[in-house]
Amino acid sequence: MLPARTAHPSTGSAQWGPLIPRHQRSDGITRVGSIVTVNSHKPDDHSLLRQLCGPAVACWEDPLSEEAMEFPDQTATLSRDSLGQSAGVRLARCSTVSLQTEIACPKLVVFSGGTAFNSVAGPLRKLTTSVSHVLPVSDDGGSTAEIVRVIGGPAVGDIRSRCLRLADDRDEEAKAVKCLLAHRLTGGSSEDAKLEWYQIVEGRHPLWGGVSEPYKHMIRAFLVHFQLQILSQVTREFNFKNGSIGNYFFAGARTFFRSLESAVFLFSRVARIPEGSTVLPAICTEDIITLGAELEDGTVIKGQNNISHPDSDHSNMGGEETGPSAVDKSDQYQSLSSPIRRVFYLSREGTGQEHEVSPPPNPHVLLDIQRADAVVYGMGSLFTSICPTLILDGVGEAIAVRSDIPKLLLLNGSHDRETATCGCHDGPMHASDVVQAITDALNRRNCRQGTSLKHPPSAYVTTLVVPYDGAIEVDEAALELLGVSQVVEVASVADADGRVLFDAEELVQTIGHALYGTGLLPCVVNGISHGNSIGVSNGSSNGNNGSIGGSSNAINIS
Repeated sequence: MLPARTAHPSTGSAQWGPLIPRHQRSDGITRVGSIVTVNSHKPDDHSLLRQLCGPAVACWEDPLSEEAMEFPDQTATLSRDSLGQSAGVRLARCSTVSLQTEIACPKLVVFSGGTAFNSVAGPLRKLTTSVSHVLPVSDDGGSTAEIVRVIGGPAVGDIRSRCLRLADDRDEEAKAVKCLLAHRLTGGSSEDAKLEWYQIVEGRHPLWGGVSEPYKHMIRAFLVHFQLQILSQVTREFNFKNGSIGNYFFAGARTFFRSLESAVFLFSRVARIPEGSTVLPAICTEDIITLGAELEDGTVIKGQNNISHPDSDHSNMGGEETGPSAVDKSDQYQSLSSPIRRVFYLSREGTGQEHEVSPPPNPHVLLDIQRADAVVYGMGSLFTSICPTLILDGVGEAIAVRSDIPKLLLLNGSHDRETATCGCHDGPMHASDVVQAITDALNRRNCRQGTSLKHPPSAYVTTLVVPYDGAIEVDEAALELLGVSQVVEVASVADADGRVLFDAEELVQTIGHALYGTGLLPCVVNGISHGNSIGVSNGSSNGNNGSIGGSSNAINIS
């Protein structure tokens, strides 16, 4: 028999307990046969349930009405396959329901950059709230470049971008904090940007409206600390043009704690990132991280921005005269003189391959891979967003040994400067070339530091996910030779510039089906699933398409 819920008499919180006859109720819950109604005092939860379960959730005018207990055409049923029983669950209009996934959320590890995967990061929470977002710390363009130039340290722009995308904005104060940390100073003159910054750091800017005093004092404390760090650099003048307030807060926290991890933890709490979602820097360091690219003709390019989005007007390190410019990734750049062979890390003052270094990975990344239910290589710049994390010692070993989990590579919908040429054939890279580049990075092929691996592509990629009508050719015969036989096409949309992107909701559903295929999830509907033993059905008998997974241990109704 499906266990029913029993509410705590004082708090209204719920636990699953034995089903009792209606006349025995003493907890404010009405039960007639297999039907359950719930009265609650949390007005924000019912909409969440409807988002998760759709219109199949029934609402009643009167929770105690016997007539209202009759089943409508569409019935929300709760079933536990392991027990072979089911029970109808309906809610009064005054009732609210909160689904809390406590243990059964699939654990994902996502390797991506700070921009391309952002559109998916939010919808992905409908599938699972347990996601580790692994991001590089080698970005040296835009506002980040100016911070690195003046006070040093790793680049935090990608981490800040993902934290803000994951941030909670369900109440007015949360929205105000998110708006503040997402704000960029004017891109006009340096003096105008500095005046705007002074208004913010002194607490006089309109952006502070809606932020409570305790919250304001805490955020301002780290912005003030950042300002003090700038003033202490007497030989370098900081340019505030296009400056990101979130980056400044992050840099202030990092220099205060002298710890990148502590800064990430604080920023996550300030941005109210839901528990279970973590943002991990690929490398935990206080040093400047510099990325280099070796081209097929032997040329070495120093700096992520110079590799991917070179600025023709001024130095990528944000020269003092013109200041940092906002990086526009939609711009068309001159092609590379030769295809990229590999990327690697350079010492701070290094300029060539002889200055290659091998920084250790964040140990939490390796630990999360060991615990993962799936690995996802997200969209983004192949060589400057994805590969910089994969080339770190231990990452290839950790992924290759997990032969029991799906490993999904999400193919970009268009080419960029990095994939516009290929070292194996004329023209741009094909899908098989992207898979091979991921494999070479994880195997640390051609590296001058450490030990290289010899795992096949199938050890790292089990499924290739491609957007419909994407620009990158999917050469299935070549993929078969690499051992990647599963190719899934997902609906796409076009951005303002006409470039093909994944439809985020459809992509999440595809990831859910990959987990379902391994037995991690019992069912998937519209990309939404929450566990492995309790499903919510909308009355459909069409297998997977008629249910939404629930937590394996509890569905708390309160």
